[in-house]
Amino acid sequence: MSLSFADGIAVQSRARALVPLCAGAAAYLLFLYLGDTRLQDSDTFWQIKIGQWILDHRAMPTIDFYSFTRSGTPWISTSWLSQVLFASSHAQWDWAGPVILTALGVALAVAIFVHLLGAQIEAPRAVLFAMLALLLSAHHVLARPHILALPVMVAWIGLLMAAADRRSAPSWYWLPLMALWANLHGGFVLGLALIGPISLEAVEHAEKGRRLRLFMLWVLFGIGALIASCCTPYGWRTLQGATSILGLGELLSLIFEWMPANFATFTPFEGALLGLIAFGYYRGLVLSAPRIFLILFLTWSALTHVRSIEAFAFLVPLVLAKPLGEMFQRAPADATGAARWPARYVTAAGALMIVAAGWTSTSLYMAHHRFSFTMTHTPVAAVDLLEQRKVQRIFNAYQFGGYLISRDIPVFIDGRAELYGEKFVVDFFKATEGKKPELLPRLLDEYKIDATLLVADAPGPQILDQLKGWKRIYADDIAVIHVRDHTEGAAATPPDPTGRP
Repeated sequence: MSLSFADGIAVQSRARALVPLCAGAAAYLLFLYLGDTRLQDSDTFWQIKIGQWILDHRAMPTIDFYSFTRSGTPWISTSWLSQVLFASSHAQWDWAGPVILTALGVALAVAIFVHLLGAQIEAPRAVLFAMLALLLSAHHVLARPHILALPVMVAWIGLLMAAADRRSAPSWYWLPLMALWANLHGGFVLGLALIGPISLEAVEHAEKGRRLRLFMLWVLFGIGALIASCCTPYGWRTLQGATSILGLGELLSLIFEWMPANFATFTPFEGALLGLIAFGYYRGLVLSAPRIFLILFLTWSALTHVRSIEAFAFLVPLVLAKPLGEMFQRAPADATGAARWPARYVTAAGALMIVAAGWTSTSLYMAHHRFSFTMTHTPVAAVDLLEQRKVQRIFNAYQFGGYLISRDIPVFIDGRAELYGEKFVVDFFKATEGKKPELLPRLLDEYKIDATLLVADAPGPQILDQLKGWKRIYADDIAVIHVRDHTEGAAATPPDPTGRP
């Protein structure tokens, strides 16, 4: 091999080492620029509020103290660490803090994803898969705990698949990842569930004489992962709390992120599914039974709940990495050239430059841009009026719960669906969306409601306009307020066309 050719291989190897960092930096800058669009879920408000409570009290919540309908009911936070991180960043940098954390979470996930894929396929293809994963996940990239757990999910599944590809047992040193995941977000149960089918992939292709031993090592690792998932302030209750949301039945079809995928209009997810099917037929992709099961399971999850599309987007390529690597042969890298000490220093210097450029860009952008939460979930003027009237019990819209909690106002309902239970939340939606309007007056009387705060363009306010004993006192483009009309023999009061008291 000539000296110039060897040097070229070494340079190429160093460039490959920087590809994941470059991809992560690009993802970070993109979502930093789109930061305001990441602040559009009212759950972010109560996530930050709980994180601040944990910091202030140096304790973990074990009961609800934010609602008046479930006050004192046992409840635990399965995302406490993420909530603390969001609260700390918000206290330091206002809304820029959660935006930066969200962008960092996506960036780390992309960098880890490209790095893991790069071990099997060419870097350009790995970056292309990362771009597709971001496109599919963009609707769910929000300033919420699941984004901080995303890089842990990618690393966990990627490392397990790498062990299965090597036909070996996973390392015990990976168990802290599960403990971290369990403290960041309740989605860690997916990581536990996938250990089984991934272990079958390793055992199926192992030599016959060592299959039993390998299987037992995977079983022991699975037990270790289960124990690691309980290494939280709540212990084994973390596992119980994380799975409670799955038992909400009909309610899951009413909350957007838990709804099934809708193909009434063309979506990137639909395109990805069709592309996956077409590629399998066109290239004759042959997979083992465990890999087929993993892909079918991840596809089923994404079809059942739209929030699982991000798991489909990031994990399916990791499952397919080795078969794709065997299908598309890659140019061999000169490992000796890449491992020489000058190459390591050049790579480290390049990484520092990428990090420095990212931080400089962040500082410059924050200097002239102020991040703000979407107005549709922040009925500021309406809540100001309710505070002036010293209203005690407010029947609030589901999406206003988080904002009311941030204002220290007890709520009727908020995004913690597992706290309120299936029947309570289903009745609430049916009452306010006009599916069972007769439920509305019953709920108002049962919980001794003083005022209602509902979405302006929802059926609920129109129902209240016709309900005896209630009158509209405020309306804007975001929210409508009704209060009890204590006038003797009060009749239905038509709304003021100006929307003012």
